[in-house]
Amino acid sequence: MPVPVPRQRIVTAEAPGAVPAATGTDLTLLVVEDDPAGALAVPEMLDDVDGTRVRIRTARNLTEAERLLTDDVHCVLVDLALPGPRAAGDDTLAPLRHILRLAPRHAVLALAASADAELAAEAVRVGAQDHLFREELDGRLLSRAIRYAVERKRADAVQVKLTESRLRAQENARLERGLLPTPLLEGSDLRFAARYRPGRSRALLGGDFYDTVRTPDGTVHAMIGDVCGHGPDEAALGVELRIAWRALTFAGLCGDELLSTLQRVLEHERESEEIFATLCTVDIAPDGRRAGLCLAGHPAPLIARKDRPARLLPYEDGGPALGLLPRARWPRRQVELGGAWSLLMYTDGLIEGRSAGPGSPRLGQDGMVEMINRQLAEGLRGEELLEAAVTQVRSLNGGELTDDVAVLALERARG
Repeated sequence: MPVPVPRQRIVTAEAPGAVPAATGTDLTLLVVEDDPAGALAVPEMLDDVDGTRVRIRTARNLTEAERLLTDDVHCVLVDLALPGPRAAGDDTLAPLRHILRLAPRHAVLALAASADAELAAEAVRVGAQDHLFREELDGRLLSRAIRYAVERKRADAVQVKLTESRLRAQENARLERGLLPTPLLEGSDLRFAARYRPGRSRALLGGDFYDTVRTPDGTVHAMIGDVCGHGPDEAALGVELRIAWRALTFAGLCGDELLSTLQRVLEHERESEEIFATLCTVDIAPDGRRAGLCLAGHPAPLIARKDRPARLLPYEDGGPALGLLPRARWPRRQVELGGAWSLLMYTDGLIEGRSAGPGSPRLGQDGMVEMINRQLAEGLRGEELLEAAVTQVRSLNGGELTDDVAVLALERARG
């Protein structure tokens, strides 16, 4: 036997004074009450304000309520005396809890007798936006309660979303900070500094990656790389390559053997064959006076020695970026560092910004070398030098850089 459609009416009343919540918007109220006479649903009971129409639906049981609880319902008024399913312990709020489960996005008002004040208060504690006493109810009070309940529910929903967004941001920040490397240089006399600026908004990690470790033989290994693109997928791939590089370095691989293995890792982990990565590795001998340099499509490091201008290390013998040629080779070139020196490794985000605002030529490696030499002449070193370099590159660009920027410095103070 089909269930009869409960009554539905539109009630409009003119009254002085404006209610600040949900004004100018038609509202739909679902009244769930076991009252065959419909005492709560008489038109003159609902005192509407500022011309807003309040559409009333009535349901005499939870089954009807579930059928009428559509997305256009703004508020549900539940009679706490409504017969309904009773949970263990004869829960008098079982009908209300049932409605709250059915309507997690709707405002809910609880209706009770004034003698049941404690039960009405408990209804608010379990999730209702407010409670009303049957004996005190009039049109103005109900109209105001509906609007306040709807706005309170909206405010609660916004707060929940803000809280969830803040928690996600905090979790992402903790995750990304955990993925940034911690240099392992115990026992080395080299000083380390790094700066990282991802290109994507509100991110801590981009497609650039770097790392520095010291192996048991005293060699300090440093690398910096760049996965093409600067989204979350590229950031994840960069982390994978960095971790693989660290593991392979501790396993004793270097030069061509290491880069060939990293290329296989890239080929297995990338989403498409168009993804590639550039890489620069430097293996500094235990005495700190010489190093092995490998370039895979990456710009050459910059070296600065005492009383001499900074210059780029040789880059003529570099190989292609990882992921471009299946059987590529990467020669390892020996370079002399000397006594006291500073070595600057960077990604192309540092040199591809504009040199004098939008439309001007790119800074390029030559422009970067000139900039670093000016900063060295000002006495900047280590953290201060890197911070000044990244800040000035952004300033020359005329605004935020669109590409990721990673830069690290290794410095040997004694000759």
